[in-house]
Amino acid sequence: MAFISPFIMANKNGIPRLESTGVTVGTTNVRFSFRNHPFLSAPFSGLILFRLAQPIPSGTTGTLPVVFDTNGATQALTTIAGADVTASDITGTGIYLCYYESGSNTLQILTGVV
Repeated sequence: MAFISPFIMANKNGIPRLESTGVTVGTTNVRFSFRNHPFLSAPFSGLILFRLAQPIPSGTTGTLPVVFDTNGATQALTTIAGADVTASDITGTGIYLCYYESGSNTLQILTGVV
């Protein structure tokens, strides 16, 4: 008797992972830059792993909101409750799990933020 797993087709290609190419601090935000990715311009709802490879520079104002920049667009990073993720919420380099909903243009961080 064969066991058929209902999860074989789920997430067939894995969770997309994007790695930051740089971080800049401005007067209004902390911006992580990423290489262009075709799926970010298409309708997409699901999990994305972001590897933040650069630390936010020391001395950065902790209340500045964090934004991601790719494909010529800037995307605000929010908590599950919808509040802006700030520089003080990003504790360092590493992997952060997020949920992106292109229909509502929402990027919510799921891990790494208290």
